[in-house]
Amino acid sequence: MQAIADRMVTLIDHLEPEGDLEFKIERLVEGELHRRLARYQLVDRQLFRKYGLSFQDFKVNRVVEQKGYSFEVETDFWDWEMALDGIATVQDMLGSLKGASQ
Repeated sequence: MQAIADRMVTLIDHLEPEGDLEFKIERLVEGELHRRLARYQLVDRQLFRKYGLSFQDFKVNRVVEQKGYSFEVETDFWDWEMALDGIATVQDMLGSLKGASQ
């Protein structure tokens, strides 16, 4: 492992006081992944409520086309797709992180 600057180690120690450096970094990464997951899940829930459909049904029902390809609906489509991809990616990363710690 490459050396970490002393100022970074000091900050890490303040954020995660327990354990060795590797454990502390793992905890910080896990916390960040959970924050990202929560943000992506929030977007998914908000858009589900807004349209009353799952993303899959939103696509199948061609809502973007039905709404005349409006900027708002197209933006929602891409935001929703990105959020769902983010959820899957972060869940995989969390699984990988948990597998590495066992």
